[in-house]
Amino acid sequence: MSSQESESPPLPPYSYVPGGRWPHPTSSPLGHLHGRPPEHTPPIEGDAWPESKAYLRGVALFNAGYYWEAHEAWEALWHAHERRGPTATVLKGLIKLAAAGVKIREGRVAGARTHARRAAEHFADAMAEAGSRQIGLDLTQWIKHAETIACDPPEDAGRPETAVHEVFPFRVEPRFPA
Repeated sequence: MSSQESESPPLPPYSYVPGGRWPHPTSSPLGHLHGRPPEHTPPIEGDAWPESKAYLRGVALFNAGYYWEAHEAWEALWHAHERRGPTATVLKGLIKLAAAGVKIREGRVAGARTHARRAAEHFADAMAEAGSRQIGLDLTQWIKHAETIACDPPEDAGRPETAVHEVFPFRVEPRFPA
């Protein structure tokens, strides 16, 4: 276990799905993040993505089926990058893919397709700007993942009373090139 993993906060008690049974994490008084100030999120410097708590938190949340929460973690990092540059563009792709996961959980297939298509476009834009390996990801593979979801979104949205449900057949696994 890395030091980052040992420092990771526990996963939330539920994954937020708009219109679902669970309260909005920040705006509802019953939300698990209600009243907490947002954490300071510094940008990723160079290849130091393994040191980015926000990036790795988003990865852990996404992989566990917490798509709304992953979206929020990566969005804070996207803002830290001032929404510009290749790292911000990769983050925007991940944000869109997480949004596709939320749409699948909502049962809104058209929305999932749209978000996944946009994710593929963001990954392609970032790859054209700065190469196929960024923040530990092979963008060629992420374009394929996003295009697959855009063409054939997963049908299993999970039961509404289920606190967390993974919908994607892949995981975000950043690594340094061999």
